[in-house]
Amino acid sequence: MSNTSSVQSYAAQDLSAGRRSAKTMVASRKTLGLCWIIYGLARILLAVWLFAFQTTATVMFGSLLTRVPNPFTLMDTFHLFYAVIILYSIVCGVLGAIAGLALLTGWSSARMLALCAAFLALPELPLGLMLGVYTIVKLLPDERERALDA
Repeated sequence: MSNTSSVQSYAAQDLSAGRRSAKTMVASRKTLGLCWIIYGLARILLAVWLFAFQTTATVMFGSLLTRVPNPFTLMDTFHLFYAVIILYSIVCGVLGAIAGLALLTGWSSARMLALCAAFLALPELPLGLMLGVYTIVKLLPDERERALDA
């Protein structure tokens, strides 16, 4: 009889530990979702800022090209690079905001969206790097989960 009671107490302890872990995971995902929404809005605001000051940036870059043999090629390259930065900022911002909403509401695709947003955010220093690495560490499956799936 004592053997049965020790198994039941062990099962109860394991169940309570699992509940605490689940509550911690839900709280962690909600906090992560809020961070991704803030990051997404910041990236969208950055894209708007870059677009608003596009003419100023063009004039400033153009003033550096007074002694260059072929300034038009460099100016075209600058415009292309600037447009790519604006588009990249918009994509990262929208994907980050959607991933944040997905993490907050518990969508089934929340993990995949957040991981995609995390990998895209890694080149953005320092906030994108910190948030991206934290998201990757939290949401990628660990060795125990991979062993259970196999």
